[in-house]
Amino acid sequence: MTTLPDTKTLILDLDRGWLTIWFNTPENRNALSDDLVKELTAVLTAIQDGRAVRGVTLRGRGGVFCAGGDLKAFMKSLSGDFDHDSAAAMNRSGGALFALVNSMPQVVVALVEGAAIAGGLGLACCADIVAVTEDAKFSLTETQIGITPAQIAPYVVQRFGLKTARRLMLTGARFTGADAASLGLADFVVADAAELEATETTVRKDVMRCAPDAVAATKEILLATRRLEPDAMMDFAADRFARCLLSDEGREGIASFVEKRKPKWAE
Repeated sequence: MTTLPDTKTLILDLDRGWLTIWFNTPENRNALSDDLVKELTAVLTAIQDGRAVRGVTLRGRGGVFCAGGDLKAFMKSLSGDFDHDSAAAMNRSGGALFALVNSMPQVVVALVEGAAIAGGLGLACCADIVAVTEDAKFSLTETQIGITPAQIAPYVVQRFGLKTARRLMLTGARFTGADAASLGLADFVVADAAELEATETTVRKDVMRCAPDAVAATKEILLATRRLEPDAMMDFAADRFARCLLSDEGREGIASFVEKRKPKWAE
């Protein structure tokens, strides 16, 4: 039984092991307000250590994915007693959310329609799989308003590569969903919201055929490739392989193959 926290800025839809998280503040274009960041962090933290939830979809209500930071809240902060340490702490809390999304043991899917701007684009970059509509709009606008895309930088580079990330982050250049695949952002580019949902359905079916602990271990290995030296990487991968092989999942998976049947997690 998965217990999810109560939320006001998010709508949570848990369906047969898949959690769809809707950003639900269309009045501010689903901006990353303090409340939304706290609630999204709480939801992801609540599910990350279990395997009842096999996948997560991030999506925005009102035809908009996420417009990035809450600039109106920034303005209010600047008019009050808001010093360097306060600004840095606020930014770091956003960084903790991006790191959490990026490292979730479950498969994370971002379905993007409308706009994914600044931190909203950074959030999409943290997902494992990204599907966008052709007319979706993207930009890293921070430098155009005198700030920096700070906490999202590692994930933008991870998704686009350094060359393209430099251009997008330093110029604020705009692009659409039609360009998102060639730039490296999108795994799927579709015509409209209906096709987004059809694409997600296919992804869900694929993921649900995979063993949840094996998926979690594979994500650990993938992310470790960015930080471990070759010898350490081999040891790390060997350890995760051994854990998987000797686990109940591993034994069930091998047995199901030999016996020519579906494993229990795929039934």
